Amino acid sequence: MTSPKLATQTDSGRMYSRKVGAEAIVPSITTVIGMDNMDLSGWAGYMAAKSLSEDQRLSQALTDTRQLRSLVRDAASAAEIYRDQAAARGDRVHNYAEARALQALGQPHDVTGARNELEVNNELAYAQHFESWWDEYRVEPLAAEVTVWNDTVGYAGTIDLVAKIGGRVCIVDYKTKTSDRHGIVKRPDDKVIMQLAAACKAEEQIVDAEAGLWKPWEFGTDTMLLAVALGDTGTRTFMAPPPALPDYWAKFYALRRNWEASHRISQARATLAEITPPAP
Repeated sequence: MTSPKLATQTDSGRMYSRKVGAEAIVPSITTVIGMDNMDLSGWAGYMAAKSLSEDQRLSQALTDTRQLRSLVRDAASAAEIYRDQAAARGDRVHNYAEARALQALGQPHDVTGARNELEVNNELAYAQHFESWWDEYRVEPLAAEVTVWNDTVGYAGTIDLVAKIGGRVCIVDYKTKTSDRHGIVKRPDDKVIMQLAAACKAEEQIVDAEAGLWKPWEFGTDTMLLAVALGDTGTRTFMAPPPALPDYWAKFYALRRNWEASHRISQARATLAEITPPAP
């Protein structure tokens, strides 16, 4: 995950401040959505079993209890390792996409450095397919990695890209994805609709993070919301369906209230109080 200047990791999840060095006071969009927890125990078990079955040391370890325990411990962390590797890859792909947009905007960028990071990790195909997507959709960038704030509800987030595509102003969220066994890039989770619904409700956008200078959100609410799956075999572009946005927004709002309650409980450090029997 990329790290915008105003974002800080806290016990209550990722939170944003109004300026660099100030207190973090509102949760990020992704932190709020994270309140809708998914049960990943089945996936974690599958990853552990897959890791163990593919370990070349397994045949020798079957007759060595000590070595087998070591393999099981390694396999147990397979899901965490996979998640961390995917997050790092996502950061590299996002960094390239951001640099490419900044380059098109005529702003300072490091496209070469971002591309080199992909190349040394054998991920250059992501950049190549991103470039194809950029050209095919005739992207006209308006802003890249822009941090936004909603004071009415109380949250903030960072939008990957605001651009004109096909004459429409679009809010774009990139999702780095793997491909299936047929080489087709996997589609993003529908939770991205909730993420985009919250992003388009922005009230302010950052101008200067160091100075804490903000301005009103300049792109309005009549924006097309796009999720772009970036893979090493291609790209896929999805539009959030407008009729579904009110329901996704309602769910986000409810999750935001849930986060607030959890945050207050955490801050209060409330816990059960043991009591003694009544006096005789």
